[in-house]
Amino acid sequence: MILRYLSLCAALCLFATTHSAYAEQPSYPKLLVEDIEHVISAPTRWESAEWHNAGWLSLGILTTAALVDKPFQDEMRRHAPNNNRAVLQVERLGAQYSVLVLGGFYLAGTAGNETASYVAQDGLAASLIASGLIAPTIKLVVGRSRPRTNSGTTHFKPFSDLNASFPSGHTTEAFSLASVISEHYEQPWVSYSAYGLASLVGLARSYHSAHFASDIVAGAALGTWVGQSVVAHNQTYRRNKLTLLPEVSPGILGVRLAGRF
Repeated sequence: MILRYLSLCAALCLFATTHSAYAEQPSYPKLLVEDIEHVISAPTRWESAEWHNAGWLSLGILTTAALVDKPFQDEMRRHAPNNNRAVLQVERLGAQYSVLVLGGFYLAGTAGNETASYVAQDGLAASLIASGLIAPTIKLVVGRSRPRTNSGTTHFKPFSDLNASFPSGHTTEAFSLASVISEHYEQPWVSYSAYGLASLVGLARSYHSAHFASDIVAGAALGTWVGQSVVAHNQTYRRNKLTLLPEVSPGILGVRLAGRF
């Protein structure tokens, strides 16, 4: 998962380092380390309301596992020939296509779209943290068998590379990117589209007997939380900052000073 992002990460590091003097934020490698520390240590800063929300979410995942996993998977198997090309393409939005999406935002950022550059930076960080660090760790510790093994919904073998169903990594990746995009763009249709496509990724994984419903719910929750946390943390560097922007128009060549307050 992490190797997928190395080339894009290098480009983002160069871009962020070049522009950090204007945005007054750390170079991208330093910002990425701060994001990792911020997300991993978040539970130590949670207050009672956040712990209650985490408890209710955990209860929801357990309820889904107990009541929904088996009938949902049985229904998927009745309708899934497992060779639908459209479903396969949707599934890739939670894997290799997510790199293309981040690359698109990165290119838009280099062309002068500040919001797009922030999406690329935050999206890469959220992806690395959620689907590159946290999700694989949980998979290894939980060791849940995948639906395709026909071992049932309650077969667990911790610390086994062959048992990596919980949570869904593709869904985690899709929702981490969707949440970052949604946090940076206020238009409702952007949020609906981003989260809608991310939800289809989860369904595609179930369609291919790779995950149970509770795996998908857990991945969606993890990706969304990490994405929102990364954006919120990095916004502290981007508010109330002055930025120099190039100003090129007929008869004018210079810079303009822009601020965000």
